[in-house]
Amino acid sequence: MLLFGAGTLAGLAGTAGGITSLISYPALLAAGLSPLRANMTNSVAVIGNWPGSTMAARPELQGRARHLGQLVPVAAAGGLAGTVLLLGTPAKVFDVAVPFFLVAASIALLCQPRLATWRRRHLERSSRYLFFAGLFGVCAYDGYFGAGSGVMLLALLLIAIDEQLPRANAYKNFLLGVSDVISAVGFAVFGSVDWLAAASVGLGALVGGAFGPRLTRRLPPGPLRVAVALVGIGLAVKLFLSPN
Repeated sequence: MLLFGAGTLAGLAGTAGGITSLISYPALLAAGLSPLRANMTNSVAVIGNWPGSTMAARPELQGRARHLGQLVPVAAAGGLAGTVLLLGTPAKVFDVAVPFFLVAASIALLCQPRLATWRRRHLERSSRYLFFAGLFGVCAYDGYFGAGSGVMLLALLLIAIDEQLPRANAYKNFLLGVSDVISAVGFAVFGSVDWLAAASVGLGALVGGAFGPRLTRRLPPGPLRVAVALVGIGLAVKLFLSPN
C-alpha cells in the first residue's frame, strides 16, 4: 500500500511537472531495496505513467504524430545508451555530475522565457541539432538514473520546441515514456528488479499519470514552472548530500 500510494503521487507529480523519481525512488529505498536495485525497479515501475499520461494528453499531442516520430528514435537511442552504461559501469559514475545537471535544468526553467527569446534570435537554424543532442543526453541520463530527468527535459522542450507548458509537458511525458520502456526491457532481462515492488509502484503510477496532464492544464504555467524548478533544486541538494 505504501508503494502503491507513492506510485500514485509520483505519477501525478511526474506527469504534471517532471519529478516522478523524487517520490517513487525514496519510497523504494524505504521499502528496503538497495540503491541499485531500487533504481532498476523504479525504471520498470514508472512506465506505468506512459499509457495514462499519453491518453490524457491527446489534445496537446493531436496533429503532432509526425514531429514525435522524428524524436522517438533519438529518445530510444538515449534510453538504450543509459541502460547499457548502468549495466556495464560502476553505479556511482554520475553521482558527482547529476546534482549540477539538475541545478542547470532548474535554472533554465526559471529563465525559460528569456532563453526562448534568445534562442529564436540567435539559434533558429542550428538549434534543431542542439536539441537532438540535448534530447539524447537527457534520455541517456534517464536510462542511467532518471531522478530529475523530467525537469531537465521539460526545460529543454520549453526553450527549444514549444513555450506552452501543457504541450511541452505532453511531449516530455511521451518521450520519457519511450526511454523508460527501453530501460525497463534492459533491466528486466539483464538487471535485478523487485517485481512485486515494481507492480505496486507501477499500478499507482498508472492511476496518477492519468490525472497529471489534466492538472497541468488547470494550473497557471508561471507558478508551476517555478515550483518544478525549486523541486529540481531541492532534489539536486539531496543527491549532492546523499547520492544514494
